[in-house]
Amino acid sequence: MTAPWTAEHRISDALAAQLLEDTFPVLRPVRLELLGEGWDNVAYLVNGELVFRFPRRQLAVPFLEKEHRLLPALAPRLPLPVPVPELFGQPREGAYPWPFLGYRKLSGETACRASLDDRERTALAEPLARFLSALHTFPPDDARRLGLPPDTIGKLDLSLRLPEVVERLARIRALGLLPDVHPWLQILEAGADLRASEDLHVVHGDLYVRHLLLAPDRSLAGVIDWGDLHLGDPAVDLSVAHSFLPPGAQEIFRAAYGEIDERRWKLAQLRAICHSAALVVYGHDIGDRDLLREGLRLFSSAKAAAR
Repeated sequence: MTAPWTAEHRISDALAAQLLEDTFPVLRPVRLELLGEGWDNVAYLVNGELVFRFPRRQLAVPFLEKEHRLLPALAPRLPLPVPVPELFGQPREGAYPWPFLGYRKLSGETACRASLDDRERTALAEPLARFLSALHTFPPDDARRLGLPPDTIGKLDLSLRLPEVVERLARIRALGLLPDVHPWLQILEAGADLRASEDLHVVHGDLYVRHLLLAPDRSLAGVIDWGDLHLGDPAVDLSVAHSFLPPGAQEIFRAAYGEIDERRWKLAQLRAICHSAALVVYGHDIGDRDLLREGLRLFSSAKAAAR
């Protein structure tokens, strides 16, 4: 089975620079610094000020288009900085098949690189919850008018996700990264009948440690990578409380966020298990020790398995 992070089209540094100079002459001469590659996009820092994201897969194209439409409206309503698109490049026939998007660079480092301890993570529970509460109360009708769709890939559809996570947990065990996956399989089986709510809210859709920015003092400085933005069940975002925060910080998170019913909280936990398993396999396969460590965090906690 082809890994979902396999690129359909790779862009070279030279082609990226050429596209940027041809499309946006004001940027000449372009100076590029590769920031990283995710499942969907490759990101470059351009002239030390702008971040441009180029899709690696066709699937990512409508994601960039959503960001272009929605983030300018969301940004003023949120308590943390988010990237606001400024430059939108078009495909180049015979050279690069998809549009690309540029934003002013936000300050901070991604939380996955920070090796945060439990005390530092606990300090982030309240601001993270307040951010999500603000996002999830953005008027859904306003988002629909801006073209925000519902979930189209079944992020919380357990009939789709459980076979994937069972396969990934088996691989994680075979790799010797987790000696016993049985407690997690039990949790997944017990929650297999849970369904996402039809009461839709604006959600980030892919909120985890790699998409949180930290200031030098380890406070939250921003939230990035909004390609999975959609109208859905907030459980998809609340999963970050299970995967990123220590168990002792979760009540702090819930108190700051507001009411979360037990169905939604449990579904968020299942989403966290599914996503963490994918992150472990991804981190292992690309040789990223930080992502591997972060993916294993949830599975290293006996308290998490008992919830």
